[in-house]
Amino acid sequence: LEPHSDNPVRMDPAMTSGARPGPEDRADLTAQAAPHDAILSPPGPGKLRTYLGIAPGVGKTYAMLREARARRRSGTDTVVAHWERHARPATAAQLADLEVLPARVVTYQGASFAEPDVTAVLGRRPELAVVDELAHANLPGERHAKRWQDVSELLASGIDVYTTLNAANIESLGEVVSRITGVHPAEPVP
Repeated sequence: LEPHSDNPVRMDPAMTSGARPGPEDRADLTAQAAPHDAILSPPGPGKLRTYLGIAPGVGKTYAMLREARARRRSGTDTVVAHWERHARPATAAQLADLEVLPARVVTYQGASFAEPDVTAVLGRRPELAVVDELAHANLPGERHAKRWQDVSELLASGIDVYTTLNAANIESLGEVVSRITGVHPAEPVP
């Protein structure tokens, strides 16, 4: 298709050419951009990067942790505040040289759950915090009802956040996804 001449959006030729970047092309993109971003960005709210996928298991967490490692290697103070353990060895291996903050263990109805410790992240004040699974309902009585609200608090305090999200959990897409899949997303994110 020919782009419309009145369309102000410019597409990256690499994204439309059919050529896919190899692993060697991706790892250092964030690391190369980080020093430049620091010079141009005034102090203020943190930046959010969301790794979006169509379904669970497509590599969002792996890619997010890989990019976080690249940022850490480039000198960015980086912590993993929360990551979902799905018994995927390749994903777990991406934690090798990252600082992982201890999870807060929350007991609810006799069961224990590992949750990100927002207070610890705010106290630690990293430049970048990794918080997996943006679409997550927190347990009753927690600081916020939803994980996206935890992430909003980190961003408001000036901490950049990397997170993951399935397209089905985007609130505005919920009806469309339900019509196509017959599944109703349980944890929508606005």
